[in-house]
Amino acid sequence: MHPTRRQFHLTLGAAALAASSLGLGSAHAQGAGPIKVGVLHSLSGTMAISETVLKDTVLMAIEEINAKGGVMGRKLEPVVVDPASNWPLFAERAKQLITQDKVAVVFGCWTSVSRKSVLPVFEETNSLLFYPVQYEGEELSKNVFYTGAAPNQQAIPAVEYLMSKDGGGAKRFVLLGTDYVYPRTTNKILRAFLNSKGIGDADILEEYTPFGHADYQSIIAKIKRFASEGKKTAVVSTINGDSNVPFYKELGNQGLKATDVPVVAFSVGEEELRGVDTKPLVGHLAAWNYFMSLKNPSNDEFTKKWAAYAKAKNIPGHKDRPLTNDPMEATYIGIHMWKQAVEKAKSTDTDKVIAAMAGQTFKAPSGIVSRMDEKNHHLHKSVFIGEVKADGQFNVVWKTPGPVRAQPWSPFIPENKGKKDEPVVTAKK
Repeated sequence: MHPTRRQFHLTLGAAALAASSLGLGSAHAQGAGPIKVGVLHSLSGTMAISETVLKDTVLMAIEEINAKGGVMGRKLEPVVVDPASNWPLFAERAKQLITQDKVAVVFGCWTSVSRKSVLPVFEETNSLLFYPVQYEGEELSKNVFYTGAAPNQQAIPAVEYLMSKDGGGAKRFVLLGTDYVYPRTTNKILRAFLNSKGIGDADILEEYTPFGHADYQSIIAKIKRFASEGKKTAVVSTINGDSNVPFYKELGNQGLKATDVPVVAFSVGEEELRGVDTKPLVGHLAAWNYFMSLKNPSNDEFTKKWAAYAKAKNIPGHKDRPLTNDPMEATYIGIHMWKQAVEKAKSTDTDKVIAAMAGQTFKAPSGIVSRMDEKNHHLHKSVFIGEVKADGQFNVVWKTPGPVRAQPWSPFIPENKGKKDEPVVTAKK
């Protein structure tokens, strides 16, 4: 006997009712299913050297949170995509995560050009992005939490250090970067800052190379010539991605020692130096808000956790030589703060989570209690300058007395005068 359409619907309805009473209904309606979390990092292409490990950091944190009962009793379920160091593809993958996969939050991006690519997607869909890398500032969105450093939490202190007696008293600067928005904007800020300290444009050399650039012979020769003109010279590097490997190799080949011309890098940490012979690089510098070598109980726990995870998951490179770095720490802080905010808001709703993020704290591996600013969506961060050691780790030579509040709008850019230091929230139509 064929059931009538009405009987069929009744049967379906009863089945749905039974399913929902068993907690098998719509995850959103029931609040019983897993909470999906998007992971948007390049796992191939020029940025994979830096970003792959951030994907693994998110997965480690999710596993840790799930082992402790999840978020509001719900498990987190990662959805990993590979935007492949292709900036327009970042926007497509972000859209896919939000509209198709229905993720509650996304952790991702490294370069500013990838973040700029996805920003309209997060704003139009009113979704949440946690961005874990130092950047050039000059942006503030209600839909983004910036867990990396703004320029006053990295670039400015690093240059002040190079100019100081302890840092060698540099009077000339080479601003060397990859050709895109982060290095160019950071260098615009640094040039204005140097000018304000009496260093003229004749003593500033600015050079850019494309993503994936591999031949640094002529550029390092040019730096040597510029440095030979009498004044103490330092290099500020905003080179990103896998170009750092040939850059540092060439630095070693041409014998450009830190005692002659120190290089301070803003996008080179433990991970980027993995494939480089660091013996000729001893004494060159990096400025970050965390180093693996920091000694404190939170960092001991973090590095041990990572080593065990890398081994258990057979992560290439890390299973034998586990390394942690600043963007990993920023990623880890971000996901834990998001969890705390969801539990405070008792909801994954974007606006409720944004409100609950204000003032969140977390005991950070850097050794401070990290705090999300009440207004500007940036973390208060301590700043460290580390010297490269022969083993590829860093020895901290300078640090701020305590956490520094971020300035998203740099005071060294005249157009920023009077800009509000908090995201503008437009009323919903």
